[in-house]
Amino acid sequence: MTKDMTAGSPAKLILKFTIPLIFGNLFQQFYSMVDTIIVGRYLGKEALAGVGSTGSINYMIIGFCIGTCAGFAIPVAQRFGARHFDDLRRFVGNILWLAAGFSVILTLLTVVLCRPILSAMNTPADIYEYAYWYIVIIFAGIPATVFYNILASLLRALGDSRTPVIFLVLASIINIVLDFVLVLGTPMGVAGAAVATVASQLVSGAACFVFIAKRFDILHITKDDMRPRPPYMAELCGMGIPMGLQCSITAIGGILLQSSVNGLGSLSVASVAAANKLSAFFTCAFDAMGVSMSTYTGQNVGARRFDRIPPGLRAGMAIGSVYSIGAFLILFFFGRVLVTMFIDGSETAIIEGAFQFLMANSAFYIPLAAVNIYRLLIQGMGYSKIAMFAGVCEMAARSFAGLGLVPAFGYTAACFANPLAWVMADVFLIPLYIHLLRKTKRQEELEPRTRT
Repeated sequence: MTKDMTAGSPAKLILKFTIPLIFGNLFQQFYSMVDTIIVGRYLGKEALAGVGSTGSINYMIIGFCIGTCAGFAIPVAQRFGARHFDDLRRFVGNILWLAAGFSVILTLLTVVLCRPILSAMNTPADIYEYAYWYIVIIFAGIPATVFYNILASLLRALGDSRTPVIFLVLASIINIVLDFVLVLGTPMGVAGAAVATVASQLVSGAACFVFIAKRFDILHITKDDMRPRPPYMAELCGMGIPMGLQCSITAIGGILLQSSVNGLGSLSVASVAAANKLSAFFTCAFDAMGVSMSTYTGQNVGARRFDRIPPGLRAGMAIGSVYSIGAFLILFFFGRVLVTMFIDGSETAIIEGAFQFLMANSAFYIPLAAVNIYRLLIQGMGYSKIAMFAGVCEMAARSFAGLGLVPAFGYTAACFANPLAWVMADVFLIPLYIHLLRKTKRQEELEPRTRT
């Protein structure tokens, strides 16, 4: 089930690894879309706006969890590439301690602070309770989210991108069934959609755990592997926390932007909510491409195959560019029709607002592909802390749009906030990659002399 990415065609390896990830992410977004469709179509536009208004804070916290889990897996990928399996298992043991600790702390903090955060974001009164009950349940389920993502990240670090997808498909089906049961069959409302999401994550995690226990001997750890080791934890935190913070820092700008959109009224909030849900379905492919680059680069760095990094980057960008053009064309011709999955066709103002947002964003999907590919490649090289500043660039751009452009130019400025953030991140990441590649090449040239 493991996959060695240190030999063979980079393009074929990356494409073969990416396709299952895209499929899995699409299913994950699919059941998220089902949440939104049921909420928007059956509970009304206020409920839709309430759930949608939590998107930025949801990304800030859940994104931190997912990013940290992915970062924890990078040393595992590097040890796998270097064939240091005993060391690999010690990292896995320490990952479990760190994941448990982060889960407990984040759950307690976020559940307690939900209402103050929503109030600080100027959440409109008519959607406030919808937003609160949805997001507080999502945050209460953080341990389930971490449980699945840490195990899935470990499998991907060893080159297995298919197995997590299989269990994610199972979870998607469970989520959809629970959506209908809890939202339509009980008075739980938006809380039912949140419970369905958390329950599906828990099922995915349990399935991954059973599979690893039965099939992945390389991940079977001993009591000694579970012994806390400060140097290992320091390295894991040095990789994981910057990747998690990168998501959170990026989301801070999103929160400020969402606050400005909230000030435009619930109609604008609903338009952005519907557009974001549809856009997330198309952009999840870029997340998959980033994960592929992280695993590919991590294994090749561990094997000291630095010469394989540039062709891997070219292959990733080629795949990302072709996909970006295809996604734009689909949204251009069918965007309005697709938006009606989330909102009644009579809500023409919301549909047009969502379509405007989609066009502004999808026109810049190639820069978004570059953000994910360059950033995760750099992190796979072991430079998580430096790559984190790409998130700072995105935060600054969205903050500028939210605090300066939206008050001056209204909804149109909100539509172009994300593209501005992506371009700013690329302006930082591309020169950084060139510098780091030159640095690694110099180190590789000097290494033989160092050994003699």
